[in-house]
Amino acid sequence: MKRIGQILILLCAIALAAQDAHAQTKTGTTVGQFLLIEPSARVAGMGNAGVTTAGEPIAAYFNPGAMGRLPQSGIQVTHSRWLADIKYNFGIAAIRIGANTVMLAVTTLDSGDIAVRTVDQPLGTGELYNVSDLAIGLGFGRTITDRFSAGVVVKFVRERIWNSSLSNAALDFGVMYQLPFNAYIGASLSNFGARSAFDGRDLRIRFDADTDEFGDNSNLPAALETEAFGLPVFFRVGVGYPIEVSPNSSLLLVADAFHPSDNTESISFGAEWTFMDIFSARAGYQNLFLQDSNVGLTLGAGIDASFSGFGVEFDYAWNDYDMLGNTQRFTLGIVF
Repeated sequence: MKRIGQILILLCAIALAAQDAHAQTKTGTTVGQFLLIEPSARVAGMGNAGVTTAGEPIAAYFNPGAMGRLPQSGIQVTHSRWLADIKYNFGIAAIRIGANTVMLAVTTLDSGDIAVRTVDQPLGTGELYNVSDLAIGLGFGRTITDRFSAGVVVKFVRERIWNSSLSNAALDFGVMYQLPFNAYIGASLSNFGARSAFDGRDLRIRFDADTDEFGDNSNLPAALETEAFGLPVFFRVGVGYPIEVSPNSSLLLVADAFHPSDNTESISFGAEWTFMDIFSARAGYQNLFLQDSNVGLTLGAGIDASFSGFGVEFDYAWNDYDMLGNTQRFTLGIVF
């Protein structure tokens, strides 16, 4: 327990150190915002309180330490038509090898084609551009004791806007511990990495060094330099408590507290009721106390089935985004 406490203190210290020291609002001060889109339809239905949820490969997104508690190998994919018809996809494969788990995850985000508009041509220039994001993660988790597990994920992150892009590397790590009375506590730190800046063809310009000088070269090749920004570092700590309601049904209660580097602190909580290990109904509330929050109620459901030794899982989630509308997530998984 002493060592676990030291690890939790270390995670908190790193999360606090990752904050911007300025007093002004931190919103909009990081790149890689697509990394904050939660991929699990199961957890999304429970208010995205997932730091202590385990049992599925996608739990590694919320807490790499959950990989150490994965009961068997599996593959999961998630699709969501995000806000403004943005396409979001996530896929993960996790292989259980004894007390260890290795995983590979891929995240993509695509805006689709967008018309280029200028002040002189507000109806469009006839050109089209798009925004696309990519993250590839390679992770390792281990069951250290029968109650304690830990994991780490190394990620490559790339963002592209038309002909300009930035690349970065990031680290996720987390721990999970089962308390003597069957509750779980967990903590994780996500997207810990260096700062990076955009570069590319769109930043190449022609430049006149002295507009008042006639006869000089007024068409010098030059490049604009963009400021470097960090990724959204995200610290989670939470608790989960499973309850056996009857021989055929169970209830899972979860609650997470969040400390992001680019926003205010918040709390999410949710519940999952499961009947005969086949059907699950979920509800939750996301980011309570978040400043200027536009999220709130979450709902979801899931079905598990077995065929010839393979388990098939399908989960659905609905999340309210206030004036922005709502989003829906669909997750399909196979365990073996």
